[in-house]
Amino acid sequence: MPQPTIDPATFAELQATAGDEFVAELVGTFLDEAPQMLADLRAAQAESSAERFRRAAHSIKSNANTFGALQLGEMARKLELGGLIAEAEPLDALDAEYARAAAALKELSGG
Repeated sequence: MPQPTIDPATFAELQATAGDEFVAELVGTFLDEAPQMLADLRAAQAESSAERFRRAAHSIKSNANTFGALQLGEMARKLELGGLIAEAEPLDALDAEYARAAAALKELSGG
């Protein structure tokens, strides 16, 4: 059975703790800011900036895990821990997973 894009238990716990309205705001902020985080990751790769690459991957990981986008978080964690990479494929895969997570978060938060 495939893993859901957003872990229902994690998202439900966040809603129970923070409230539906605030979670919707958090999701909106993440959806606004994540494309820049992904762009920062690519820019860091292009500039061979290992520290910037690590920080961008860390930010994506942390935000993704907050919402239960566990696959996205795991992909970002591997990039964070693995260090600067030369290949585009892992970043392309991360972009694709972000698109899936963004669509699911919009649906879950009523956006």
